[in-house]
Amino acid sequence: MRVRQLVAGLAAIVIGSSLVIATGATAAEARGFGDLRGNGAVSRTVLTAAQLQSGDAAGTVASSAFGLPAGAANPRNSFEGTLTVSHAGEVGGFSAIRDPYDYSSIAAVKHLPDFSAALVQKGSYLIPAERGVRITGNDAWNIALGVGRAWQENGDGRLTRAALPFSLIERNANCVHNGLITFLFSRNQTSLLRYQITSETCEYFQFDMWGQLPATVTQGKVANAQRIRAGFAAELAARIPTRPIAQLATDYPAVGIDTSAFGAGITLSARTTLGFVYGGVNYVGDCPTRQGPHPFCSEVLMPSYSTAKTAFGTLALLRLAQKYGPSVADELITALIPQAAGMPAWKGVTIRDAVDMATGNYTSAGYEVDEGGSTMSAFFAAESETQKTATALSYPRSATPGTTWVYHTSDSYLAVQAMNALLRQHEGPRADIFSMLCNEVLIPAGVGPDSLTTLRTDNSPTGAPFGGYGMFWTQDSIAKVARLMGPQHGAVHGVQLLHPGLLDAALQRNPADRGLPVTGSTVLRYNAGVWAKDYSSVNDPAFTTPFTVPFMSGFGGITVAMMPNGSTYYVFSDNDEFVWASAVSQSAKLAPMTGGGTATPSPPASGHH
Repeated sequence: MRVRQLVAGLAAIVIGSSLVIATGATAAEARGFGDLRGNGAVSRTVLTAAQLQSGDAAGTVASSAFGLPAGAANPRNSFEGTLTVSHAGEVGGFSAIRDPYDYSSIAAVKHLPDFSAALVQKGSYLIPAERGVRITGNDAWNIALGVGRAWQENGDGRLTRAALPFSLIERNANCVHNGLITFLFSRNQTSLLRYQITSETCEYFQFDMWGQLPATVTQGKVANAQRIRAGFAAELAARIPTRPIAQLATDYPAVGIDTSAFGAGITLSARTTLGFVYGGVNYVGDCPTRQGPHPFCSEVLMPSYSTAKTAFGTLALLRLAQKYGPSVADELITALIPQAAGMPAWKGVTIRDAVDMATGNYTSAGYEVDEGGSTMSAFFAAESETQKTATALSYPRSATPGTTWVYHTSDSYLAVQAMNALLRQHEGPRADIFSMLCNEVLIPAGVGPDSLTTLRTDNSPTGAPFGGYGMFWTQDSIAKVARLMGPQHGAVHGVQLLHPGLLDAALQRNPADRGLPVTGSTVLRYNAGVWAKDYSSVNDPAFTTPFTVPFMSGFGGITVAMMPNGSTYYVFSDNDEFVWASAVSQSAKLAPMTGGGTATPSPPASGHH
């Protein structure tokens, strides 16, 4: 929306260097949703109204200062309009915590990118019109805004306090750095905007960032505002009920659950969050930051990294197979990717081979040697589709396709490009494989808007999707993806979304198709983009009957274990710790690891929130 100094029926004033244009919208129109019970009596000493009206940020503060306090009252002002941050590169502080590659020597890395975001309010909820990753054009960062809150504190006078979670997303990479924004507003006034970043899911780059700067708040009509409000209300109602992870032991007292086992072996300071899904409840941990728990934990965005190999590559293939038959998995890469046509190394390689990490094209068959090598580094660094595809195709033929497992993120990328071409053969040149995944799988499964964007080549929303990484999760969205694959068997409300035969193979429910053994391991397998680990009494004396747990895995310390008893354990961290056997032992106390992911029991009656 373009800001104008004079608009009929609107009053415009300049407060400091922040321009506000107010409309006649009132908070009363949206009350009743996210209703607050406080009277505004909040004792605040950090980020007070006076501090937000002038001055600079000297450093980071307690994360709770950005959160909804117990005494918060319903907002008296309603926000509908655009928040714009400009010249962010001129202000702010930065402190590197882990930076082995000296990223912080780049000036743009140490500041927010400029951005503009339309927001609407429903009750006390402040909802970005566009959720998920936004391409900013900044040299270092793209950005995502999450759903926040608006409320009244007596100390803020006639101004309403707003707070939003946000994430900086590394350009051309999947690292996510989580932060918080707050400001005060009314119909004709706004404060400075305060921001800070004090947590991340990023193994190789960790920092604190903070600042206080003018922002332009332009209130006015937002396109599709009512649809956005209604959509968020439906989304919130459809989220899996949550309870604190400690509540699991209380809900199932007879089996002796040790909730400290969830997250055991993961350095607390490296953990973004964790959860255990069972009985229709998402039992969640908190979201630690270097300044205390994140106040918007349910909205915290996390990178997929290689869990996208399953959630994108596998699910897209299974959807295509359900629509057009399982033979789509046997389509040739050379027939679908023009750059591969005529390349001897890619003769006979199918989509299935690429999803299985079994193209036969590699330099070393050692466990993830190629993944950590120079060719893969060049693949990750390439921003253009042309260069990324050429690098992905550059490995030499070393084995017969379909016979040898060698882990390549580039193979997942090629599989997705081939599937995109196949989809266009069926549905026309404008078809897009990620859009198909969202519209026909993720949205029907209840996955929310924060997880419906992906990174693409050329730093563009219209580039080629990365496929093997580059998606984003919240606690709810990753739980729903696992639920779809596990207990729901690929069906929603009686409609089969995913090919059941291929899904059973991917989740180790078909003993005749267990996939390929992982190099150097006797207990790990890989099938259709899904890892699997064998368990027996060697792991836990209680495991008298051997079983297999399929799981997704992501760089740095991300695990999503989909137990055969229908439960799911997920943890997101960034200290290279992949420890989750103790969670399997606790899950086995609740239900036997047999039955192929049958429906879990109804949730206990009390304690939902």
